[in-house]
Amino acid sequence: MDQESFDYLLELVRPYIEKKDTNMREAISASQRLSITLRYLASGIDLEDLKLTCAIAPQTLEFIIMEACSAITKALKENIQKEFQKELSSRINQLG
Repeated sequence: MDQESFDYLLELVRPYIEKKDTNMREAISASQRLSITLRYLASGIDLEDLKLTCAIAPQTLEFIIMEACSAITKALKENIQKEFQKELSSRINQLG
């Protein structure tokens, strides 16, 4: 995915995936959340391997990916092809 496409998708999903910093910790950015999700969907690697590349616990990765997939579906619901929806649902079900 080129940078322009990534930025466009990020702006569409940002309202759904952006979190605020707290006194306890800094939030994982919307950009990183989307990047992690796209990497997971494109590569098919498992969460244990993914955690090594981004230093985030597998449980948190699972939540981020499920939330971002839902956001992508909401943001692009009119444009998503049915075949892609089936694949996305399959990948989400593998997480749960």
